[in-house]
Amino acid sequence: MSSMPCHNRSVCVPEKGVLPPRATAILHRTPWQPPVAVSGQGIYITLEDGREVIDAAGGAAVTCIGNGHPVVREAIKEQLDKLAYVYNMQLSNEPAEELARILINSGKGAFELCGFFAGGSEAMEGALKLARQYWDEQNQPQRKNFISRHLSYHGNTVTTLSLSGHPARRRPYEEILHHENFHKVSPAYAKRFRHREETEEQYVERLRQELEDKFLELGPDTVIGFVAETVVGATTGALAAPNGYFKAMKSVCRKHGALFILDEVMSGMGRMGTTHAWESFGDNEPPDIQAVAKGLGGEYASIGAVLMSKQVADGIRDKNGFWKHGHTYMAHPLSCAAAIAVQKVIAAENLLENGRQTGEFLAQLLRERLQSPGALAQPFVFDVRGGGSFWAVEFDLTGPEGKRLDLKGQQLAMVVQARCLEKGLIVMGMTGGANMKGTEGDLIIFAPAYNITRKEVERIAEIFVKSLESVLRESV
Repeated sequence: MSSMPCHNRSVCVPEKGVLPPRATAILHRTPWQPPVAVSGQGIYITLEDGREVIDAAGGAAVTCIGNGHPVVREAIKEQLDKLAYVYNMQLSNEPAEELARILINSGKGAFELCGFFAGGSEAMEGALKLARQYWDEQNQPQRKNFISRHLSYHGNTVTTLSLSGHPARRRPYEEILHHENFHKVSPAYAKRFRHREETEEQYVERLRQELEDKFLELGPDTVIGFVAETVVGATTGALAAPNGYFKAMKSVCRKHGALFILDEVMSGMGRMGTTHAWESFGDNEPPDIQAVAKGLGGEYASIGAVLMSKQVADGIRDKNGFWKHGHTYMAHPLSCAAAIAVQKVIAAENLLENGRQTGEFLAQLLRERLQSPGALAQPFVFDVRGGGSFWAVEFDLTGPEGKRLDLKGQQLAMVVQARCLEKGLIVMGMTGGANMKGTEGDLIIFAPAYNITRKEVERIAEIFVKSLESVLRESV
């Protein structure tokens, strides 16, 4: 059987519509055909060609206890033997009920009820519809506007992408996105957008006033709520807000009766070293509605959840009485059983503390090897930031040294990501988060499993730095 040749950055196109043995029948999300993984144990993944690679990104900040944990494997098997599926408009199930109690208790009084979804985008979609239903139940149907932030990412459905401020992911779909009810204010990105003469307190006050002005522009009684990632993930990379920011934003919501909504799909469920990312900040501001996903089921289950405060729960429960929203795989028994086991492993093995310690160690190594005087990468590194098991290295190529780099028209982050993979390390490269248009900026995100060891951290830092330095040497 003859076929067209397969190149590294293209999908094989066969003759006569028949796929050759080594071609893919998947429409992939990348302009290259990704390697095929065949097995995994801990943070190590074995590829089809026999290579073993270290996953330092947790996929997309999903993996939290590594592949192959015996407790989770056994829990999934036991649940499969008992009950694989029920439709939650007809029947509830034991794992869903237990997981709900675990999540509500984890909020220490912040939450009253929750609901389950098949992933992060579904959870955020559910959060938005829950918020709208709440106001409809309160006889305030005029509340129709959401306010979110530029340089944010809340999901890949049409609605969650409309909420997002991720220029690259929005661009192909602008003509079908919802513009009239989704509004943006500035990101909380002090290192890039704080004025030189501003203190941190003054910067927060400027952002608070901007949100206040947006409420007044739209009409305060038309705003459903303000939505923000507690720690920004895919757009600007492990970016936390300045001190006092969430307290200030929540005060505006309270003043005008709107809901305060947090997206912790990426940063929640232990990723920041606390169960909920808002617990890692000094102002410790719990939301009215919160979405979680990735760290909930880790790598073992496609699951997300929406948590709601007593105010929101009562507003629904005491009126119509049920959630007017749903998907086929909500509260899937296997996913819930897996998530319960993952959360029990995190608690039993004290993995939040381990994540905090190993995360700080990773940050220390990165700063020493990238930002120290005389380090090859020092002129190109803008920031090393993060917390818990969530860190990023951001580059700045606007200086004299950066402008001399010849990357052959490619983005530095993507070249470094590819080089790392060649050397046996998976990291997450992102571009476009350095300006509001999404046209500048490169960063690498690290989101390893919470049970990673110091030795594994050292290996990650070593491969990453060597990969970055090899790219820089070739590009100068």
